[in-house]
Amino acid sequence: MVTTLIDTQQNTWSDVFSTKYGAIYQSDAERCWYVDFAGKVAKFDYRCLLKLKKAVYNVDIEAKLLQSTKDPDIEILFICACDHCYILSLLQIIALKDLLEGTFVMLQLNHILQDRLYRIAI
Repeated sequence: MVTTLIDTQQNTWSDVFSTKYGAIYQSDAERCWYVDFAGKVAKFDYRCLLKLKKAVYNVDIEAKLLQSTKDPDIEILFICACDHCYILSLLQIIALKDLLEGTFVMLQLNHILQDRLYRIAI
């Protein structure tokens, strides 16, 4: 199900993937994605969205959970060459990882469907 939202500048955003913790929207007019997560809506181009995914996947959640130190369970995700950073708990990192996994699965599925439909049309 694709839902469409309209931002304050009258650009349409298509819902790519959402969970109860956040959502990722695509704006065709601006050629970017909006990540609505942890009380913040951040604009990313595709390159920065990939960097966010890499930063989230580089967090070793299992090792952090198994640490016996009394350090806080907080991780700062700074994405190089992007305007955004996130300060997240381990539970939020897991939720963001799920959100990004679902988003990239949907993007791959969309690409596969377009490829198959294009082959049928030719």
